[in-house]
Amino acid sequence: MSNIYARRIGVLSSAAAIAALTSLITAPTAQAAPPTPISASAARSYLATVTPRAEGSGSGYSRDLFPHWSTVSGSCNTRETVLKRDGVNVVQDSSCAAVSGSWYSEYDGATWTAASDLDIDHVVALSEAWRSGANSWTTSKRQQFANDLSRPQLIAVTDNVNQAKGDLDPAEWLPSRTSYRCTYARMWVHVKQYWGLSMDSAEKTALVNVLNGC
Repeated sequence: MSNIYARRIGVLSSAAAIAALTSLITAPTAQAAPPTPISASAARSYLATVTPRAEGSGSGYSRDLFPHWSTVSGSCNTRETVLKRDGVNVVQDSSCAAVSGSWYSEYDGATWTAASDLDIDHVVALSEAWRSGANSWTTSKRQQFANDLSRPQLIAVTDNVNQAKGDLDPAEWLPSRTSYRCTYARMWVHVKQYWGLSMDSAEKTALVNVLNGC
């Protein structure tokens, strides 16, 4: 009888081990990236429908008109939420600040281990959005845009790379890491399409050129 029980225990132990291994294999991994943008073909299809418009004036623009880094939950704001999402093994303190982790900057291929070396880039910059139609939005809508975690609008990247990009559009700036340019163009089109923002002629042409090579 004891041998039977021993065999049963052995079978159960093996089953438990297999189940545990299966759960490890199928467990979701950290995203470490913004939401997936629309496909290159979908982006090209959308661009084919876009009638370019001259970029509007920056008159009246202020970052304060786009309230950003809103509270997401508890003490965590949008910036800290993106740092957690885009990093690997990110540890946060009681105020939700990232105190350790590793971040890979898709724009330039650099890896950082200090959150202070990263900026959260608005893929479509706030002032670019202002000149593309957001000047007519309500402050509430501009706040939603500036904190949009559902589209590929926010990404953690090397701080000085983000600062060099500024408010430039794809006709004026693209990631130095050429293998990411297709993804970046898809992100840009996705955001502009969703938010109904206009494109100027040079911007559209640059996006078409990138996406035709994807």
